[in-house]
Amino acid sequence: MKTLFLLFSCFLLSCNQSAPIATKTPPAKAVAYEAQEGDVLFQNIGDAPLPQAIRIATQSNFSHCGLVLRGADGSLRVIEAIGPVKETPLQEWIARDHGRFSACRLKSGERASIPAWIAAARKYLGRPYDLHYSLDDGAIYCSELVWKAWRDATGKELGPLQKLGDLNWRPATPVILAIEGSLPLERKMITPVAISRAPELERVWGDDGSLPQAPKPATPDPEWDPQ
Repeated sequence: MKTLFLLFSCFLLSCNQSAPIATKTPPAKAVAYEAQEGDVLFQNIGDAPLPQAIRIATQSNFSHCGLVLRGADGSLRVIEAIGPVKETPLQEWIARDHGRFSACRLKSGERASIPAWIAAARKYLGRPYDLHYSLDDGAIYCSELVWKAWRDATGKELGPLQKLGDLNWRPATPVILAIEGSLPLERKMITPVAISRAPELERVWGDDGSLPQAPKPATPDPEWDPQ
């Protein structure tokens, strides 16, 4: 239990370290990102052991994602599983990684499902964060929220489920063991990068999440006790 508390505390700390927004502009376009409801946003939320393990296992720079919607006041927000599921102001969400993020948008033939998708996502508000990356409904993680809400709204998948054993799990073994005490290689999960590559989506901002270089090893804090 102490291990999980310390791991999750480091995860939340990395998520809440905001920075001034530095807009990421694609090289050939001097334009700003214009968010729309139903956009799925992707970012890296820091170098804490958990997001590092996600990046290593998925071989992608995307360790977090969320769904854009409008709040009751009309402002753009992002519904996300980061701690309990909540709605975060868009600019606050973007600021976490110094303004670096990517955005994907439903292709035209899928956009009629956006209101139902958003309504389905809101049904998970307040649900606790799932450190075990399981697909049960007791707790939920970031990409699971986006994926399940789409499934609930449309009956379809948004990106393929993958077993942990099919990912690049070996370099992340210390963090996996700190959480699980074993290696649940048959566990199916949905990753941020898998959603970003779903055929229903097209990228409208940022890059594809490819890693420019291998991230440093995901290693728990020396004080953690995996037992």
